[in-house]
Amino acid sequence: MTCLRFPLTVLLALAALPSFARETPSAPAGLGVPGVGEQQLAAEFWIARQAHVNRVVLDREEILAQNAKLMREDQSMHDLRNLPPGLDRQRVSGWIENLADAPQSPLYDVDGKPVATEVLQAILANRNLHAIPESQATRYGLVVERADLRGFPSRLRVFRSDDDTDIDRFQESAEFPGTPLVIAHESADAEWWFVVSPRYAAWIEKRHVAIGSADQVFGYADKTPYRIVTGASVRTVFTREAPAVSGLQLDMGVRVPVLAAWPPDTPVNGQHSYTAHVIELPTRAADGSLAFAPALLQKNADSAADYLPLTRANIIRQAFKFLGERYGWGHAYNARDCSGFVAEVYRSMGVLMPRNTSDQGVSPAFGKRKFTDADDRALRYKAARATRVGDLIYIPGHVMLAIGSLKGDPWVIHDTTGISYRSTGGSLTRATLNSVSVTPLVPLLFNDQDSYIDRMRSIVRIRPPSATEAPTLQ
Repeated sequence: MTCLRFPLTVLLALAALPSFARETPSAPAGLGVPGVGEQQLAAEFWIARQAHVNRVVLDREEILAQNAKLMREDQSMHDLRNLPPGLDRQRVSGWIENLADAPQSPLYDVDGKPVATEVLQAILANRNLHAIPESQATRYGLVVERADLRGFPSRLRVFRSDDDTDIDRFQESAEFPGTPLVIAHESADAEWWFVVSPRYAAWIEKRHVAIGSADQVFGYADKTPYRIVTGASVRTVFTREAPAVSGLQLDMGVRVPVLAAWPPDTPVNGQHSYTAHVIELPTRAADGSLAFAPALLQKNADSAADYLPLTRANIIRQAFKFLGERYGWGHAYNARDCSGFVAEVYRSMGVLMPRNTSDQGVSPAFGKRKFTDADDRALRYKAARATRVGDLIYIPGHVMLAIGSLKGDPWVIHDTTGISYRSTGGSLTRATLNSVSVTPLVPLLFNDQDSYIDRMRSIVRIRPPSATEAPTLQ
């Protein structure tokens, strides 16, 4: 789930830059980010600047075709429905050992104290690799509440320096209620499963997973009718009668079945349902088995009867629903990181994406303009200026979503720890953002030699899968 954490000491040789990179906008008083005023923080400001803003980019059939191509051709994805009925030791151990290497450099805990070698050794041993059977039946489950995915079976948060408590190096991602899983292995302490989801393979606490048959798991995922969460997140209605489905968080793009035939005169967990949608959620029985329970999702909650149309207006509106949310590496802090942010925006419109920036930016399912060392600064700048709303701009470890341009220069919304740039007077300025933020692209500096534009690896454009040519971005 790499998202860039930029160094504080970022310098750029101004004499080596063309004029477009030297003309860094000054930061307005009170906001402290170059060129950004209150109007740039409103979705409607950017929507109003677009032509054909409500034109459908891909229709539902085209999106389904693209999703199928992603599952078929992208090696970072896992087609759980087509896994064999049994898993051999080589496959399972490969999943586990390819996820994370044993730590080779010092790590620190949340108090800034070094993590003892014997503690790390115990965590590695908890993977229980020697107990992986030569063969096992493929088991399935559903996630019952938002849960962290970890690189190792441990709740210990670890960091690379004694003054960093944000980037937990054992944190990988998160999964959401209703996500299908394959359960591949159990930790030595019997508190963790190693699981494979459609987009990731990692460790999850067992208490967040309910085990069921393939028919139960995929039957739930395919059930209709359904609601799509279109807000940044919503919560089910509180109920003390059913704690497992009370106040449950559902993040953007989560799909939940609707019990449309629920009798209107029958209360749901002690409450009349006429002001809410009666939805069905997976729950975990005491023995870990899968069950289902009704819950209420208020009708005024931000959800829809189907995926939103994929339009430029919806891309902008959905992205701005996260504006100001705290940056969360690997979906930590009950939030998300840069790649999770863009994936969840697109998921609300039915578009699947790989989990990590390194996979998103090269996926064979998407149209893209790749950049190499042979591409000079002028060409890269021209391509950046040609981006459209919804294009995804990838630099090493980071992704940004294009939202439009001002005076011909591109602007982006992205989930970032911070940015570095030159003020009007030429001094280096660092803004620690740690949130979903709106910024111009041109002034942003990557390191002491390069700007973001200098380090672009690709620009991805979501487009019909029948269009085989790369976007010209001219």
